[in-house]
Amino acid sequence: MNSVQLAANTAGYTTPQLWRILTKSGYFIGLSGAIGATATYATTARPALRTGAGEAEDGAVLRHRSALHLAWAGVVLLVAGYFQLAARVARAGKGMPFADALAPGRIWHFLRAPAGKGAWIAQGTVYLVQSVVLVLTAALLIALFAPAARRRLDALALTALPLSLATTLISAVPVTTPKNGDSVLDLVFDQVHIISGTVWLGGLALLVVLATARGRLGDGAGPLWADIWRRFSLVAMVCVAAVVISGLWMGWRHVGAIDQLWTTGYGLALLVKILLVLGLVTAGAVNQLWLMPRIVRARRADDTASLRHLTLRHFPKVVWGEVVLGVGVLAVMPFLSGSARGEAGSAQAVSSGSIFAAGAALALALGVSLWATAKASEALARRPDTVAVPGAGHGSVARVP
Repeated sequence: MNSVQLAANTAGYTTPQLWRILTKSGYFIGLSGAIGATATYATTARPALRTGAGEAEDGAVLRHRSALHLAWAGVVLLVAGYFQLAARVARAGKGMPFADALAPGRIWHFLRAPAGKGAWIAQGTVYLVQSVVLVLTAALLIALFAPAARRRLDALALTALPLSLATTLISAVPVTTPKNGDSVLDLVFDQVHIISGTVWLGGLALLVVLATARGRLGDGAGPLWADIWRRFSLVAMVCVAAVVISGLWMGWRHVGAIDQLWTTGYGLALLVKILLVLGLVTAGAVNQLWLMPRIVRARRADDTASLRHLTLRHFPKVVWGEVVLGVGVLAVMPFLSGSARGEAGSAQAVSSGSIFAAGAALALALGVSLWATAKASEALARRPDTVAVPGAGHGSVARVP
């Protein structure tokens, strides 16, 4: 408790106002919905639905549910984007109340403000372009509420995907020349962190929403969902690698010592985020090392009942837990302002050859660990297991080689 109070009272750290917490968290929820849902539909749901692993009726149900989820993601993105833009206006105006910043006239004035000294482009112009792209992305997704537009689900989703990515990338365009290479890497890793995180969390949300349609799916939906979970597991592993690598860079840049994680406001918020992400990774490991092998064995044994239970009841329960942890991560984001180094008076982080070598070694170790996890999952799937065998009598089981 003393460390928490010390961190909260650290000079240089200011707890964000409620409107700042809500607007920033909401904005990242909107990005997760747009980027994560479109990316996961493109890389996971759409390919699985095109393989014909399930009945045509099951595919129609999941396409309909995907379209509605994407449409609501567009609504959330549009609303969250407006409030986030108003929050930027409030922060730019000294002492301006957030309620005043919501006025369209003040927002328009902010977007048309001239460039500052030394800037090659006005910051408002960058946000204006971003807002146009955001509105276009939201419009494409919201159009999916219309039954006629749902027949063009693939085209609309695949068009909205690059636009949703551009929504966050445009906001990162620097209006002045970066000071050095580290500043450029800060921009790059920050966007890698945002995009990989939103794909991961937004994808989880899409899949658990699709899984709620299990009551409308046929008895043979198990193979289809086994393919969906398999494909997303690969996407999630890539996202985990990107989140960890980019997070290590940003953590090194902002935290100068381990004890700053509990003696500074920034560090304490980062520590909470790290613990939540570790919870996400642990749940992912459970999926990869326990549930996926059981799904593979059930599918190989043609155990329809077990496969359906694992893919549409057991797996989604774990993923729901991941979604809750993911929302926690997004709720912590607004508290990550400033840096622990600045609060503690530590020297600014400066990269060197040894830092890049250490980072490369950590990235290699992470890649090897993920590869080993995938291989372990495959090995576990090859082990014999006891599963229910259809037609063998009520409650009968058999050993499947």
